[in-house]
Amino acid sequence: MRNFIWSVSLLFAGISISFSQTNGIEKGTYLSTNKGGKIKLNLLEDNKYELVFYSGGYEIKGDSLVFLKSTENKTNRFDLAFAKDKKAKKVKIKFLNPSYYSFYIGTQKGAESVQYERLSDIKTKVDPDYIKTDLDFEIEKTDFLYLVYEDYDGKSDVSKYALPKDVSEVTINYDLAVLSDLNLIGSFDKRTKELKISDQYGKDPLVFINEKEEKPAKAPTVVPIENQTIKNWTYPGKENTLINDDFGSGVAVDSAAVIVDAAAVDATIPPPAYIKYDFKLKVENNLKKAIESTKTANNKFLVVVVDNKDKTAKENFDAFVKEQETQTGYNMYDSYNALYDIYNYYFAGADDKKWLKNNKIASDQSVIILNGSGDLLAVAKSDLTTQQYQFSYYGDFYRKLQRANAFLSVDKVLKNKKASHSDLIAAFNKAALLETSYDYDSDYTVNDPNSTEFVITKTALNQKEVAQTWKKLIEAHQKDKVANMYLVETIIKEIKNQGFTKQLFSTDRILNDTDFLAIDYLLNHSEDIERNRADFNSKQGELHTIGNVVSEVSDALQQNLYLAQDGVSGEMNKEKINSIYKKIIASGKGNFDSYRNYFYYLGQLEDQDGSNTTYLKEFNTYFDNTLAGASPIEKLDAIFSGLDSSSSYSYDGWNSFKLYHSDICNNAAWTVVLKPQNSNFIKDAIKWSEYSLVISKNNPYYLDTLAQLYYKDGQKDKAIETQVLAVKFMTSDMDEETANQMKEVLTKMSNGTY
Repeated sequence: MRNFIWSVSLLFAGISISFSQTNGIEKGTYLSTNKGGKIKLNLLEDNKYELVFYSGGYEIKGDSLVFLKSTENKTNRFDLAFAKDKKAKKVKIKFLNPSYYSFYIGTQKGAESVQYERLSDIKTKVDPDYIKTDLDFEIEKTDFLYLVYEDYDGKSDVSKYALPKDVSEVTINYDLAVLSDLNLIGSFDKRTKELKISDQYGKDPLVFINEKEEKPAKAPTVVPIENQTIKNWTYPGKENTLINDDFGSGVAVDSAAVIVDAAAVDATIPPPAYIKYDFKLKVENNLKKAIESTKTANNKFLVVVVDNKDKTAKENFDAFVKEQETQTGYNMYDSYNALYDIYNYYFAGADDKKWLKNNKIASDQSVIILNGSGDLLAVAKSDLTTQQYQFSYYGDFYRKLQRANAFLSVDKVLKNKKASHSDLIAAFNKAALLETSYDYDSDYTVNDPNSTEFVITKTALNQKEVAQTWKKLIEAHQKDKVANMYLVETIIKEIKNQGFTKQLFSTDRILNDTDFLAIDYLLNHSEDIERNRADFNSKQGELHTIGNVVSEVSDALQQNLYLAQDGVSGEMNKEKINSIYKKIIASGKGNFDSYRNYFYYLGQLEDQDGSNTTYLKEFNTYFDNTLAGASPIEKLDAIFSGLDSSSSYSYDGWNSFKLYHSDICNNAAWTVVLKPQNSNFIKDAIKWSEYSLVISKNNPYYLDTLAQLYYKDGQKDKAIETQVLAVKFMTSDMDEETANQMKEVLTKMSNGTY
């Protein structure tokens, strides 16, 4: 019962209620909309309120009180929304704020076994630094989706969903139950007239008396001589335990939010149980030094506080700085990490009045944000206390500042005729690395210059001018002997339609001549990039995620094909795309991802005579050199083991990797079945089809392909035997039209009319 008492009391402690005197709020009963339990808020006639956390039916049996369990069906706590696109080759999953809860996702094709993966494991792969709140990743097309929430008590919510065949995106939200179900029992003590409510084990009961017999509260006979609140209380020899013996049921408390009287803490007390880096901010004594100090780090902004109204403003500023040091130290954990050191702070004084006047900033009370060059990014006519919640590494405000700074940086280098190539690369890179998942130009953007909220600087850019400058930069670096890794990173973002063009102008586009020139830069420096990318990706205080350059280029070409299929304006240069793929393959650097994308690209095209000769020739070469021969599973395993960590199949898993190869072999073979123009490849198609069945045995679709190839090759008896197997191994989830077609093929083969 102790868990129940603590959970209820803490929930009470965390709730404060404030109602304005408007006609919209009436006295009466209000119900919470949270799933998992309806909380009642009763607004009473005497301006009192009640919060009722549990309600339901009961029965009285003698001196026992029996709480009746709800007979309602269990509410589905997963909320799903589908987006559909018939052209989608994979399914995008967007799980909203999975936080630290224990979620699993499973996929199932037909009657195959369910393949589960923990969401936190996926998060570690796609977002290792936990930068984003939501989790975005892709899965292969599947028939069923399983979602699991595993609770601390060992009980799990498992939900199975059938996915539409043309689904392209699934958005998932989980509404965590505010209050879990209770197994309560009650008994009445006639002697004391007390009603005792406890859990099924009878421990630590809640004791009630009838309101009619309530007695005045008893005053304590002994009172303490002193009360203190001490952060991270400990004593010599105390174990560094953070959670009590009710593991999983307690509430974690942010110790940085507890106010401490330093004089009350004994200096001889050992270090606190929480691990925290001893981080210190350097607060400069003049604005010039503060700006120079901020300029040394490319991810920092300067917060300037102006306050001549509040006499305690400087004292509040100093306290705020200490609080920021504490919180940043917790973020860094046990060593310095520049990623979390994102703000410097400065309290403006009398010497700064001229600067404030020149920048038309009120000298009475303002909070100002500058970049390392002293440029104004945001200003709020407010005090620091009102705005202090904004200055967190995890907040949207920091991302908004990064966006404003990127726009301003690009604008400045375009206007500066003396800007160096390094300046241009830095500005383009800054814009390319902005996050794409945030809507920074939402209706909530503040424009009123007199607002007490932050007004963020907006900069207009000319897209044509930006494109021309980028083209000249790429042309100028074609003869580089050593790859500039920041330029490499910017190129990769740009050709994948995630770079500065997307960020600055919110437009999708087909690859142009500048992009193909940029791709040449990547391929010409591929060995140099591969040697240096691990060190570049692990640079202290910076976030970089450059993958294998060949995979990055082939992914960009694949993305370009998708955009063309979606109708994005611009003509796809097939000749240049072919030349890039052939250059990759001829260099001997073609990996699994590049071949996969190449075959998908070729599979969408036809030669002038209507055949797929180009595709089938290229595929046959790959098959003979890579897949054919003895021990096909071992060969696939060797390829799988050598996958780059950025490859989607590195976390989709071995089964998906095998299925891809059996599918692509079957699909290539099927084009020979469908088109008479491809008849020259019948012998090759048979070996591809036979291979698919070695990898995925008894697949009815593959058997159907192989049977029809046998028949076209004149092996009629073998064809009928194989088609019999295709019909035999048909599954219940096969659509009726396909099943009837397979049966019809068998009939025609048997009577000689095929």
